[in-house]
Amino acid sequence: MTPLRQRMLEDMQLRNFAPETQRNYIHHVKGLAEFYQLSPELLDLEDIRAYQLHLLNERQQSPETVNQFVSAVSFLYRETLECLWPDRALTRARVPQKLPVILSPGEVDAFFSHVGTLRYRAALMTAYGAGLRVSEVVRLKITDIDSARGLLRVEQGKGKKDRYAMLSPRLLKAMRAWWKVEQPEEWLFPGKRPDSHMDPASLQQVCRQAAELAGIAKRVRVHTLRHSFATHLLDQGVDLRVIQEMLGHTRIDTTARYAQVSPQLVSITKSPLDRLGMGKTGKPKKKR
Repeated sequence: MTPLRQRMLEDMQLRNFAPETQRNYIHHVKGLAEFYQLSPELLDLEDIRAYQLHLLNERQQSPETVNQFVSAVSFLYRETLECLWPDRALTRARVPQKLPVILSPGEVDAFFSHVGTLRYRAALMTAYGAGLRVSEVVRLKITDIDSARGLLRVEQGKGKKDRYAMLSPRLLKAMRAWWKVEQPEEWLFPGKRPDSHMDPASLQQVCRQAAELAGIAKRVRVHTLRHSFATHLLDQGVDLRVIQEMLGHTRIDTTARYAQVSPQLVSITKSPLDRLGMGKTGKPKKKR
């Protein structure tokens, strides 16, 4: 490991960056160095801008990936190398606003019927039944289960925040069925080694396979189950701010996008057209 990479890692650790963020930042800086076959210390803003265009035009990377590269090099040059970069030195790509993929309740039923093992079924049911991210599912510990209160403790979720998620009776039953088979001691879903948790990539693979076997044409990932959880709660009339807390969203507008994909919410909303000609009581005015 080069001294520069070691220093950047230490700077990120001091700021308590998530391990995944650290890996992503190092990956992007390594790609930059390999492209020029030079240390990033020897590059200037024009070199970085040219590489950014290369990512977009030649490698056809997504806007999200290119923006992540911008965040990585901005941290490297401003924090680790202490360069006096001007504000907005690198332009961020405009990210298209896309609605999340949602499964219908019938598709969710079909999906779970094609998950073959108790271990993966319980893990995927946790993603849907509690609205957890894949990283939060695999990092659940036995001690995070509060069966008496019907809660799951999510420790240090996205944004380094703790929160409680719901634990439904059906999800608890699935967890207990899995625990009786394996009887894990620390991690609820252990990995190949008892001292490590399940690999998120393996859960994603099982998720994709189950969707294919169920004949679901949509692009289904573990996060799709979280999206479906939020939308189905909204369909049931659960308040948006309650859903916000369950999902661990900092901003309400992040949660509000589920209102755009909920056909149930649209169908029960009254059009202002239907209220024309009504009095204060909401009843049609009588003609005189």
